[in-house]
Amino acid sequence: MLEMRAAVLRGPEPMVVEQVELDGPEASEVLVRIVACGVCHSDFHVLRRARAGALPIPTVLGHEAAGVVEAVGSSVHTVEPGDHVVLAFRPTCGRCPYCVRGTPQICERPDRRSRSAAGKRPRLRLAGQPLLQGIGVGGFAEYTVMPEGGVIPIRKDVPLETVCLVGCAVTTGVGAVIYTAHIEPGCDVAVLGLGGVGLNIVQGARLAGARRIIGIDRVAAKFDLARQLGATDLIDASSENVLERVQAISGGYLDYAFEAIGRGETVRQAFEMIRPGGTAVAVGLTTEEVTLPGMGLLREKKLVGSMYGSASVMDAIPRMIDLYCQGQLCLDELISKRRPLEEINEAFADLQSGAVARSVLMIANR
Repeated sequence: MLEMRAAVLRGPEPMVVEQVELDGPEASEVLVRIVACGVCHSDFHVLRRARAGALPIPTVLGHEAAGVVEAVGSSVHTVEPGDHVVLAFRPTCGRCPYCVRGTPQICERPDRRSRSAAGKRPRLRLAGQPLLQGIGVGGFAEYTVMPEGGVIPIRKDVPLETVCLVGCAVTTGVGAVIYTAHIEPGCDVAVLGLGGVGLNIVQGARLAGARRIIGIDRVAAKFDLARQLGATDLIDASSENVLERVQAISGGYLDYAFEAIGRGETVRQAFEMIRPGGTAVAVGLTTEEVTLPGMGLLREKKLVGSMYGSASVMDAIPRMIDLYCQGQLCLDELISKRRPLEEINEAFADLQSGAVARSVLMIANR
């Protein structure tokens, strides 16, 4: 058993960095020393639900993490101590019907469910009591234990405090364009929401050769970075009629719209703005119901969901890091602030205000 520091969510009060206990890896598991972890809106979504009593606590959040392998279980073959890794919050088993059909992003992964459920093989403990490993990683801590399928080995010549973003926002955003929508060169694209995921949808569309990339947000301060990443047009949703502006820019023939906010209202808006035969992609995390105009379906409009960018992470994450090294994928530009673990509550305040594209918590040195 290992003692370590972790940011613990106990309820409505601010998170506190405390000493917790972590079990060592079992046969198919890997112990990882976490170097850095991004602060993602999905963590904020879980935080709000937990504080409202909708999810069990206490828990350690954080899932956009990178680090160094410290130890491996007896049946682990893909990594070894000293390897640099990005953690995948949706580990794959490689054996369930979804994995064998080529859709590992929706793997049944029963191992992860057991690790996340109170009373079933808890990895974390606080004062001897089970402590949940939020979103499957528990990355706001000095160490974590992951199943082998959630540990992605990467090249060692890249900064872990930067490529940690590939563990969630980058793969989710770029993947939604390339793997979910399969957009064609020369098409017109709109992106609703220019947070961490939305900005990566923008640069995914640029990489895929989109003609027009229309970025939409209520915070105009995000527009400069969106332009830098590839947006050709920008709409301030706080003061402009979004549907009218999109139709004017695209001439009424918008091919794809990506919703990266996580609201039922904006998913419908994305569906309404595409042309007949076009595709709207729901990328943002939402628990809201979505209603659609039936005539749009008769005109062969499509609404599809995207989980983790529909990416096979074992292949996609190293590829995206190679694109970063080649100067084709922007990662450094996405990081607005780096903070120590003790400033986790300030990082969430920045996220909630829209003041950052991404904050990264620096948890350990290499």
